Amino acid sequence: MYAAVDVGGSKTLIAFFNKTGQLLQHKRFATPQNYKKFVEELRSALQTMDGDQKIEAVCCAIPGLVDRQNGIGLSFGNLAWHHVPVRDDLAQIVGEVPIIVENDAKVAGLSEALLVQAKYKKVLYLTISTGIGDGYIVNGVIDPALADSEAGQMVLEHQDSLQKWEDFASGRAIKTKYGKLASEITDEHVWHDYVKGLAQGIDELVATLKPDVIIIGGGVGTYFDRFGHFLVHELKKYENKMVEMPPIIAAQRPEGAVIYGCYELIKQSI
Repeated sequence: MYAAVDVGGSKTLIAFFNKTGQLLQHKRFATPQNYKKFVEELRSALQTMDGDQKIEAVCCAIPGLVDRQNGIGLSFGNLAWHHVPVRDDLAQIVGEVPIIVENDAKVAGLSEALLVQAKYKKVLYLTISTGIGDGYIVNGVIDPALADSEAGQMVLEHQDSLQKWEDFASGRAIKTKYGKLASEITDEHVWHDYVKGLAQGIDELVATLKPDVIIIGGGVGTYFDRFGHFLVHELKKYENKMVEMPPIIAAQRPEGAVIYGCYELIKQSI
C-alpha cells in the first residue's frame, strides 16, 4: 500500500492507494501553523486510518522549496516553516520505507500530464490557488532542470509597476481586487478583467518553454469553465510567428491531482 500526503497551507489530505492505483481511503485535517503540531496530527491521521496492509512507500507533497536528497522542506509558501525534516519525521511514523518529498505543483503536474501523455509530450501545468505554482513535465517525467521553478514569483510589469505574477493573478489577488473568492464570481466582466493578468505571465512561460499544452488546475482552476474562453481569447493577442499559443485546457482532477501525482511518483521512483 502506498501513502500520499498533500500538505496545504490550510488543509492536509492523506490518501492510501493500492499498487494498481486504486484509491482505498482518504482523510483530511486542518494544517496546524506549528510544524511540531502538524507532525502530531499527521501521526494520528496515519495511525487511525483503516487498513491492514503495510505502508510500503510514502510521497509527501509540500507547497515550497525541497531538498530532495535529504527530504527537507526548505521553505513554504503560506506556512512559516523553514528547514523542517519532513522525511525523517515521516520515517518515525511509518518506519524505514522509501519516502519521497516533492513540491506539490510538480507532483500535480505529473498526474495531469500522464492523463494526456498520448497526445502531448511537453506539458506546462499551472496551479492557481492562493498563489501560483507550476510544473513542467516532459515525456511523463518532471523536468529536472525546472524542478525548482517558481513561476508565481516572476516579476512582471503590471499597472506601471514591477510586481510578482501571483500578486496580481492568483486566487489571493482575486479576493483582494474583487472582494470575492473565485467560487463566488459569476460576473463575466470580472473574469474577463482577471484573465488579462493571468495571460501576461502565461505568455512569458510559453515563449521560454514552448509547451505542447497548458493545463490549468488548483482552486481557481476548478472554475476554468467560467474564464477559460476569455483566457484563450486574451492569449491570442500575444501570439506571433515566433510564439504560437498551445491549447489551454482544464485539469481533469483539479482537487485531487496532488495525491494521484504522489502515487505516480512513487511508481516511477521505486
